[in-house]
Amino acid sequence: MSLLAYAATFTAAALACLAGLGRLSVIDDDATRRGMAGLLVTSTLWAASHVVFLLAPVRGVRLAAYYGGLVVGFAAVGAWLYFCSAYTGRALHRNRTYRRVAVGVFVAVIAVKLTNPLHGRYLTATFRATPFPHLAIQHGLLHWLAMGLSYALAAVGGFMLLELFTLTEADTRPLVALLGLMALPLGFDFLGRTSPALVDMTYEPLGVAVFAVGVLFVASTRFQVVRLADDGDDPVVVIGEGGTVRDVNEAAIELFPTLADAVGDPLGDRLPVLADRLADDERVLELERDGETRYYLLSTNPFVVGGARHGRVVVVSNITREERYRQKIERQNERLGRLAGVISHDLRNPLNVATGHLELARSQRDDENLQAVADSLDRIQGLIESLLALAQKGLDIGERRPVSLAALAEASWSTVDTGDAELVVAGDLRFEADPDRLRQALENLFRNSAEHAGGDAVVTVGPLAGDAGGFFVADDGPGVPPGRREEVLAFGESGGDGSGLGLAIIDTIAEAHGWTLTLTDADGGGARFEFVGIESADPDTGVARPGAERAADQSGSRQR
Repeated sequence: MSLLAYAATFTAAALACLAGLGRLSVIDDDATRRGMAGLLVTSTLWAASHVVFLLAPVRGVRLAAYYGGLVVGFAAVGAWLYFCSAYTGRALHRNRTYRRVAVGVFVAVIAVKLTNPLHGRYLTATFRATPFPHLAIQHGLLHWLAMGLSYALAAVGGFMLLELFTLTEADTRPLVALLGLMALPLGFDFLGRTSPALVDMTYEPLGVAVFAVGVLFVASTRFQVVRLADDGDDPVVVIGEGGTVRDVNEAAIELFPTLADAVGDPLGDRLPVLADRLADDERVLELERDGETRYYLLSTNPFVVGGARHGRVVVVSNITREERYRQKIERQNERLGRLAGVISHDLRNPLNVATGHLELARSQRDDENLQAVADSLDRIQGLIESLLALAQKGLDIGERRPVSLAALAEASWSTVDTGDAELVVAGDLRFEADPDRLRQALENLFRNSAEHAGGDAVVTVGPLAGDAGGFFVADDGPGVPPGRREEVLAFGESGGDGSGLGLAIIDTIAEAHGWTLTLTDADGGGARFEFVGIESADPDTGVARPGAERAADQSGSRQR
């Protein structure tokens, strides 16, 4: 074999790996793509270093190129393991301990290689004239130890791939063939040492190049990124088409201990409750854990390899908090529904009778006593309307739509009898809410301010400063003493002649939206109601975004 043939072979390997970088887009997963990119780059440099080693006219340059190949060659092993870990859905490449160990091993092995001129136990180089003039590399014991370590680590990566292909019932023949070609250069290394037919040097760049290029160009459809049970926080169970357990992650084993060694067994035998839910297409799983009932949402996706479906991936998400809240709302709405029936029939009918008799009496005579009765009946009517509004809607809200705080505040102010009170809009905030329920809350707040702060009160509405995410309604009245702030938000509590329901309804509307209502002091005195926990929306698109990024109109407006 001529020098030109050797140089052409390694040049072709380098160019093929370099061209492979342009096909990395066929790999969707970022980590897997990074691993393959590292493998291609190191393989390109490794093969190119052999070309320089063969063709350079100066001995020193040849040796420098060979030593450079030793460095990038061992780095290729790290890239290979990174690729295999990411491709098979493992987290080894992200584990900090493993990464530190890998760096330590790399530094130690490279130190042994690069200090060879001092100890001479890794390789020696002598000039030979056959089969063509070249530097013959005689590898020492340290080389074969490093080579053994490299192939052992490469075998770990190969095992990861074979295990994945076996679990997914994919055709392993293309993988075995490529892994075999990757290991073939080891035989060339041996022949180079024992036979004059081949140059004594490392041939591994050729095997790595064949594998990398084979993955990208020959078998890209077979080597697409597949995921078994990932290492996320949610439990994941992979189920084959026949109902057998293919894989589980650590979170699934922690939640379902019976799945610890269940791979290959029918899911119905190991975890019948989950199998039954999946068979019935039930999406909520109820479990007793640590003495309490917990709820989990089951979501499934097809498990596809090589274009063929091989089962399902089941993700189990803990929705205990959401489910308990839903049940709480359901129970409360049932009670409120019964309350609405009582109010409509058992209170309104006697009230209508009393109102009718009062009007009849006032048509015959009118005095202060009858006026007092009329005022009391009006108050009762207002109380019934407030109770009905609360009972009929409770914690239910309608469709959330993008709203403008400024526009909604001005519209609400116009429908409330506030006398000579003045509304100041200190800025705008755009967010998603049920416009009708929010308007009801603002109307009750404005009415409350007009009643308690006086007829000439100034009511200010605006977004909260900073990143709080919300808005406030403040007045310049007497305010609410700190000891009574929680009380006035409770049902039946009133600071004056009101029903004691207005502020409670406001608090209920805030809770229904997922917000928090707090009562504090306004600047300069007065009451300040803050609605916290609101994600503002982009003024152009209506898309929710963090409070710090909202676009608030700070120009302000006044309305009487």
